[in-house]
Amino acid sequence: MKNLLCLSFLFSVIARAAEPAAPAYADPKPQRYHLTARASELDARARPHPEIDFVFQDKAGKPQDVENAVVDTRAAPRGRLVIWLMNYNAPLFDRLGDYGLHAIQVSYANKWFGLIPTKARDDGTSLGKLRLEATTGEDFSPLCVIPKPDGMRERAFQFVKHLAKTHPQGKWEQFIAADGAGLDWAKVIISGASHGATSAARFAVHQRVDRVVMFCGPRDQLETWQGFPSATPANRFFGFSHVLDTGWTGDHYCRSWQMLGLHAFGPITDVDATPAPFGNSRRLITKFDVKGDAKRAHSSVQPGNAAGKNAQGEFLHEAVWKYLFTHPVDHVGAATPLDPECGKKLPKP
Repeated sequence: MKNLLCLSFLFSVIARAAEPAAPAYADPKPQRYHLTARASELDARARPHPEIDFVFQDKAGKPQDVENAVVDTRAAPRGRLVIWLMNYNAPLFDRLGDYGLHAIQVSYANKWFGLIPTKARDDGTSLGKLRLEATTGEDFSPLCVIPKPDGMRERAFQFVKHLAKTHPQGKWEQFIAADGAGLDWAKVIISGASHGATSAARFAVHQRVDRVVMFCGPRDQLETWQGFPSATPANRFFGFSHVLDTGWTGDHYCRSWQMLGLHAFGPITDVDATPAPFGNSRRLITKFDVKGDAKRAHSSVQPGNAAGKNAQGEFLHEAVWKYLFTHPVDHVGAATPLDPECGKKLPKP
């Protein structure tokens, strides 16, 4: 195992040395940019899906397909694009810009989750197929029809093409593949929270990406996809959750993290007791006081109103968030054995 890790480290160093540096900004007025566009206006092929309540505007006429992007041309660029698979989170995106990352949040047909029949939801395969169809726009599931223009992959590509054309200060063109047919996924960090974290992980098992950042996820504790051979190496998956999150009481997280192979890179690590870089682990937890509120615990691990703060009003987990998105993937912790208790709390199908 030690020799394999040494070889992996050597290959990663060689790969990084061969990779061209991120292009420098040439912005006469360096600043943080927040950019928006409507998915329906970027691609004439895009369609709403009212059958799953995925529409371009609500009954009052308010747009529902607005996509968001952030880049900060004051920061040293890292040459990585974060694709966020949940609702726009301004505090998180501000930090991503500070880290030197580009970030986008896309609108794609993902509202099937609450409408799936119970029997299919618990059959061990249907959720993963739905997630893959929603993220790729390819035909993986008999339960939905999500064409390519309405999947995450194509929506992200169309948004980046638009940004490359309309915002030259941001150097967005670096994330388009050499053949111009899609994104350069080797430069993409796929991320989300809860449902979004789970879809991010499912997509990364299918499509190699640079990194996966999973807040309060993955879930799908009866599914099998977490154990599939992964296109994205396991050391590139990073997870963070609160111990009072119901994902622990239902064995979502421990099971998914183990099936993804994250135990090979360090133990489950309490970030409130272990300073950065947290033993280089990929499995991070917090136990900060949420007054027993499991709902708050679920959303507390990302920047926002539910996150932990100290007496001065500062977020507790600034170092954790930066670690998740920027820690070198070849720096890993020591392997730990599988937890024999994990999986005993699974619900009956």
